[in-house]
Amino acid sequence: MKKQSFASALLVALGVLPCTVAAQSVAGQQRSRNIDIVGHLVGRFTDIDIEQELSRPYVYMTAHQGFDIVNIKDPAKPFIMYSWSIENPALHQGGALSPILMKSKGRYYYVNSHQYRQGQGPDQDLGAVVFDVTGLPDTTKVKELTRIKVPEGIGGMHESFGYKHSSGRALFVASTYTPYAYLYDIDQVVGGGANGGVVGKVPLPDPSLWPPAMGNPRYAYHDMYVGYDAANKRDLFYGGSQGGYYVYDITDVANPKVVATVSGVSGVTWGHTFTPDPTGRYVVTEAEYQYAPLRIFDLKPALDGAAKNINRPIGAWTASWKGLPHNHEVRWPYVFVSTYADEFYVFNMMDPTNPYTVGYHDTAPGVELQGESTFGVDVRNADGLIVTSGGRGLWLFHMDGFDGWNGHQWGMPNISSAQDWDNGPDGAGAPKVQKVS
Repeated sequence: MKKQSFASALLVALGVLPCTVAAQSVAGQQRSRNIDIVGHLVGRFTDIDIEQELSRPYVYMTAHQGFDIVNIKDPAKPFIMYSWSIENPALHQGGALSPILMKSKGRYYYVNSHQYRQGQGPDQDLGAVVFDVTGLPDTTKVKELTRIKVPEGIGGMHESFGYKHSSGRALFVASTYTPYAYLYDIDQVVGGGANGGVVGKVPLPDPSLWPPAMGNPRYAYHDMYVGYDAANKRDLFYGGSQGGYYVYDITDVANPKVVATVSGVSGVTWGHTFTPDPTGRYVVTEAEYQYAPLRIFDLKPALDGAAKNINRPIGAWTASWKGLPHNHEVRWPYVFVSTYADEFYVFNMMDPTNPYTVGYHDTAPGVELQGESTFGVDVRNADGLIVTSGGRGLWLFHMDGFDGWNGHQWGMPNISSAQDWDNGPDGAGAPKVQKVS
């Protein structure tokens, strides 16, 4: 009987169908030859968001108890042009985590999520702070507009997402320390609208999932993604939570409906990052424990109504078994990944049953600590600029042959985490945006 490798055995144990394990880094090499450093800024940052318009060359990164705005007009010479921190930072137990750039009615808004521990320090009900950054590069025009508070869910907002809904709304979507992900209309938030701008709430599909059996974290959803389902003309929410991953139709934001669940998966007790491809059929998921690969699932049976739950991945990828791949951005067929031990990787998922590594750069060789490693990753679609953030600073990369991304060039809907704030969903059969009064 042929001996089974440790990697193959672990994939089987995790319930993953047989597939080719990703190519490993070449011993002694810090990077693949197709990945070049464009620029670097020393610092300690957590998550990252890059503006998609070339005329606005700004990167937003959460840091300390606030955020930094970095000017990358010359990508080789990035510099911090603006910094903000919450008042009395030493008294706050927790920090800023999720940076989101949004645009609505000609104004650019930056939303900085905060998460402060229950029972320790001030601002435990603070979820996010909203700034108007329309006037950049004039930093004197950066203005704090309002603070989003969630007194019914003490502990703040862990993660968030900005989405241009097919109704025309610019939605700020956030995890909370309640059984829901909250949906905010950003125009109502800054305009002082009813209910603080909350226009909907995405529940957990099973009330027994709340409160979480793990105790901590106590938020309902971890990471989330919202994308337009061009084939079925609907807006879909993808959220990782207790027991797995859940997809809701939020076309009617006030009445979310369950579309699919991914639960009962071997090795998955809590779903973290959950990102679909442009069609919404194939999803890349992360469970965030050291020896877990990124699992890939095919949601077609659930999207077609043939099955409610998916419990078996069709493929998996990891750079190394100690790497802990984490945040990722899908620009089909590529997936750009930040990993805690191996730093920055790119893999190809054109065949989702057989993903393979196409590039990497270890920005901190030998470092395998979360506080020192790569955390955030983002991609500017207009020119393919790749940015990562973490304990070793901001890094700007270019991958040979990747000079921008538009889904239509691949025969796909032009849908990714990067939003078309002016025109709305851009996919085959996407509706014209209907403005909401």
